[in-house]
Amino acid sequence: MSPMITSILILSLATGTIITMASFHWLLAWMGLELNTLAILPIISESHHPRATEASTKYFLTQAAASSLILFSSVMNAQATGQWSILQLEDPLAQTLLTVALAMKLGLAPAHFWLPEVLQGSSFKTGLIIITWQKLAPMTLLLLTWNQTSMLTLMMMGSLSVAVGGLGGLNQTQLRKVIAFSSIAHLGWMATIITKSNKLALLNLTMYILISTPMMLSLIFSSTKTTQDLTTTWTTSPMLAPLTMMTLLSLGGLPPLSGFMPKWLTLEELLAQNMAPLATVLAVSTLLSLFFYLRLSYSLSVTLSPSPTKISSKWRLKPNTPTLPLSIALPPSILALPLTPLMKP
Repeated sequence: MSPMITSILILSLATGTIITMASFHWLLAWMGLELNTLAILPIISESHHPRATEASTKYFLTQAAASSLILFSSVMNAQATGQWSILQLEDPLAQTLLTVALAMKLGLAPAHFWLPEVLQGSSFKTGLIIITWQKLAPMTLLLLTWNQTSMLTLMMMGSLSVAVGGLGGLNQTQLRKVIAFSSIAHLGWMATIITKSNKLALLNLTMYILISTPMMLSLIFSSTKTTQDLTTTWTTSPMLAPLTMMTLLSLGGLPPLSGFMPKWLTLEELLAQNMAPLATVLAVSTLLSLFFYLRLSYSLSVTLSPSPTKISSKWRLKPNTPTLPLSIALPPSILALPLTPLMKP
């Protein structure tokens, strides 16, 4: 793909997200979401591989169905109340429809089946866009309507997503599918706490993006696609292997790393709201996710490949990918826990 076309697509992607984030009218929000979807499709199918084409088709069908539901719920609300404002969603059926539509957009269980398949058919760079930037527009709509959406539906979907994300990643060897199930589990935390504290949901989203970005950049840098590939990461960069391991553990929420902060504050808020059973379900389900993060960390740090690479000092060669973004993104993904007192709502 030529640089000019790539620039136009990235600009359209950013414009669609900004339109949705800045809008207070349902039609404008829907238009931004559609622009966002249409811009990402050529990026997903750029490699012309059958799996990439399949991934872009699945992404299009899912996102188009979710956008149709959003438009349908806004029309129902306009018919019942006579206005199109996002902040005044009063019709109960429209609220439930919008909740389901945004859950489908984000990839919350049980509408999560598209996310692992789309990520597996995409490149790591495209996957990074899908699990970070593409979550901003639907999460903004969820944050704008957090007190108008169906709270019971969101909490059930959130707790189910944490469990499904943990169970789904257990038997995977493809790292993109592991990342997809990890994304589903983290979105479950956001959906659960957004009904009680939208500030904590925003903190969860911010920390997830801050940790996922360096992790994906590390995998791009070392050209790692499977669990077995992790065993040769040290040959590419001896320093990157332990840093990637800490980023993975941070994503799992292991103290004293950055990823522990949003989970700690979320559980604290749920206990303060007398929701101990839900907090227990989330904490136990997170152990499943932590297990496969530990398994990946084990492969990365203390396992040698059964077929060692012929060049044992690849780290001497000049890397093909820029290292500055990775260098900037790694420290906050590991060392942000001391900022916890400033983050309390």
